[in-house]
Amino acid sequence: MSRSVKDYYNKNAKMESERLDGGLCKIEFASTLGLIDRYFPKQGRVCDIGGGPGRYSIELLRRGYQVTLFDISEEEIRLAEKQLERLGLQAEQLLVGDARDLSRFASESFDAALLLGPMYHVIDAQERAAILRELKRLLKPGGIAIIAYLNSWGLMRTGIVDFPDWYRDIATLRSMLKEHTFAAQALSGFTEAYWSTPEAALQEVKAAGLELVSYAGAESFAAGMGPLLEKLQAENPEAYANIIQVAAETCELEQYRDSSDHLHIVVRRPFS
Repeated sequence: MSRSVKDYYNKNAKMESERLDGGLCKIEFASTLGLIDRYFPKQGRVCDIGGGPGRYSIELLRRGYQVTLFDISEEEIRLAEKQLERLGLQAEQLLVGDARDLSRFASESFDAALLLGPMYHVIDAQERAAILRELKRLLKPGGIAIIAYLNSWGLMRTGIVDFPDWYRDIATLRSMLKEHTFAAQALSGFTEAYWSTPEAALQEVKAAGLELVSYAGAESFAAGMGPLLEKLQAENPEAYANIIQVAAETCELEQYRDSSDHLHIVVRRPFS
């Protein structure tokens, strides 16, 4: 990850803390918590790698896990510390660092892990592969992790509303059927990023020696409908709440999991 990634999250720490509160992002949050509840062990030590201001760390602590939060942004870690203090929660560790260097963590020291941000900011394939190998190392045998990628196939649909000018060039639209890397200046309002495809992401994870348990499209059937969901949240909160619930319940269905913005892959470190 470049300096631009760190600068982006330092600048936008508060926004990132609030991002999961509404619209389409609230579905992403609910789906991810559903995957945690379905697949994580019921207790143990969890490493939240790239967990930013700690939204998932907070939920894990509330569920009784011992949590280490590790993120590249000093501002997000400071914000997480304040939030935990306000809520009366205590993490094992709050650490600033780059996901490309997980050497501070002992081998087989965690029962589960989240890797929900770094993989779509590391544009070098060899560096992503090294992160996944390190993730496997720090998990105990049988340990579970959830790994997030940005999915180019799903973002094709999102782009119709969010960045339609891209599609003035038909070659750009067709190119989104494949993996993409973007320099920071290429994505207005964001930072440098890697967009995968489900096929490429699953191959990358398996090549690291991690066992595939399941995978999900975090936004499920609601993918690409951000502005409509924001409107619905304000005008028809009961319908919005029902959509969140059913989207979280259906995010692993084959008809949805390949076509949402966030691809979440559930993996296990093999026992042998």
